[in-house]
Amino acid sequence: MAKDVEVAKHGSFSSKDYHDPPPAPFFDAKELTQWSFYRALIAEFIATLLFLYITVLTVIGYKSQSDVKAGGDACGGVGILGIAWSFGGMIFILVYCTAGISGGHINPAVTFGLLLGRKVSLIRAILYIVAQCLGAISGVGLVKAFQKGHFNRYGGGANGLNDGYSIGVGLGAEIVGTFVLVYTVFSATDPKRNARDSHIPVLAPLPIGFAVFMVHLATIPVTGTGINPARSFGSAVIYNNHKAWDHHWIFWVGPFIGAAIAAFYHQFILRAGAAKAFGSFRSNPTV
Repeated sequence: MAKDVEVAKHGSFSSKDYHDPPPAPFFDAKELTQWSFYRALIAEFIATLLFLYITVLTVIGYKSQSDVKAGGDACGGVGILGIAWSFGGMIFILVYCTAGISGGHINPAVTFGLLLGRKVSLIRAILYIVAQCLGAISGVGLVKAFQKGHFNRYGGGANGLNDGYSIGVGLGAEIVGTFVLVYTVFSATDPKRNARDSHIPVLAPLPIGFAVFMVHLATIPVTGTGINPARSFGSAVIYNNHKAWDHHWIFWVGPFIGAAIAAFYHQFILRAGAAKAFGSFRSNPTV
């Protein structure tokens, strides 16, 4: 009955029970005067540092335990499955911890996609990417400081195009893998989905972390899985071997292309951003 009264009072139900946040300004110098902005930068730095520290240690530990020449067991260690869980699990933990402070990007490709989707300003995006790259370098630097011998012997966790795969295959793997991740980020944080599925208690970090896990399972054999330019850059800088820099551009260009496609697909196709922008593709009901 209360519903009937509400309809009679207002004529009809509202067309939607959620509110899209206003688009972030492309350039917002006011952010530079706010402490919350610098707190977010610190959160991105620390989160990316912890992410690289744990995951690169996992990669090196697996290679050490499975190195038959060094007395290891070929079937020892956590395996590819364990490495994928390490990356996906850390993203779940760190996004959960930092989402309320910085948004929990921890990845320049995610930041770039959100910039294109008008979720963050250009200033915030640029400084987030700087903080993420510095955090990645620091995290891998800690790994080398604690385990220098194993770090140098087992490649420093650096990404690279594996034998038997062409540049095109590697680039494609990074594009598609990053698309899956950034598409999941947009979907998991979509206010329309949150309003519609409010009865389903799903934490946004869970599908994001699971997307990272699944992509690693698929692409570790191809490129070692980048889908995060800061992760690839941090390992390459600290390891600083020619193999780490060979085809390094793939781990920037691929993720940025994948992020751009995901942002366009979600914002302009699924959320009908293009239709709203041009005032078309909307049926006008006739009486």
